[in-house]
Amino acid sequence: MALPLWINGHAYLTVSDSFFDVLNPASGEAVRRVPLCGAAEAAEAVGAARAAQAQWAAMGLPARRVLLNALADGLERYAGHFAKLLDLDSAIGAEAAAQEVADAVDALRAESVGASGVCALVVGAGRPLVRCAAALAPAVLAGATVVVKPSPKAPSAIFALCELSARAEWPAGVLNLLQGDTAAIEGLCTAAVDRLLYAGEQPLGDQVGLIAGAAGVPFEIAGA
Repeated sequence: MALPLWINGHAYLTVSDSFFDVLNPASGEAVRRVPLCGAAEAAEAVGAARAAQAQWAAMGLPARRVLLNALADGLERYAGHFAKLLDLDSAIGAEAAAQEVADAVDALRAESVGASGVCALVVGAGRPLVRCAAALAPAVLAGATVVVKPSPKAPSAIFALCELSARAEWPAGVLNLLQGDTAAIEGLCTAAVDRLLYAGEQPLGDQVGLIAGAAGVPFEIAGA
C-alpha cells in the first residue's frame, strides 16, 4: 500500500517518478511504498507549516498542551495498531513495538519546551515513533509548526501519527509529513525552514548536518 504525504491537515497525493519499497526485514516482503519527493513537495509542506505558525503560536502554551495531550491519549488508545505498524516495517517483535508506543506516549506528555518557528524534523529508521514524538513535543509546545520526514525504511507509524493529529483536532498545517530521502531533505532546506532537527542514528545525522550546513540552515540533533 502506497503511503502519501500529509500536508495542511490531510493526505496529499503527488506524482513521482521514483518510489521506495518498504521491506519487512524478517520476510523481505514489500509492505509499503513511498514516493521519493523533492523541492516542489517540500515547498508545499513548508508553506502549509509557515501559514499555520502564527495562529498556532498565538494559541498559547496551555492550549497547545491540551492538544498534545489529546494526541498522546489517541496514541495510547490505538497502541495495538501502532505497534503492528512498527513491527510490519521493522520486524522488531510485538513486545519491543508495544514498548516503543508506550515510550512515545510518554514523550508526547513530557513538559520540556523547545523553540518556536517552522521546523523540519528528519527521523531515522530506528525507534522512529518514539524519536519523532520526543523531538516533536517540545517544538509544538513552544509554538513551532513542523514538517517531519520519516525514514523511507520505516514511515508507517509516523504517517499514522499525522492522521491521528487530525482526529485530535490539531489545526491544519501544524504537523506535516514529507516522504523521501536526500532530495527531500535538500528541498526542506531550500524552502527555508527556520531550523532542521534530526532524531536518529549518528552516521545519518552527520549526513543531514552536512546538508543543513551547506544550505545555511541551523541544525541540531534531538536525543531520544
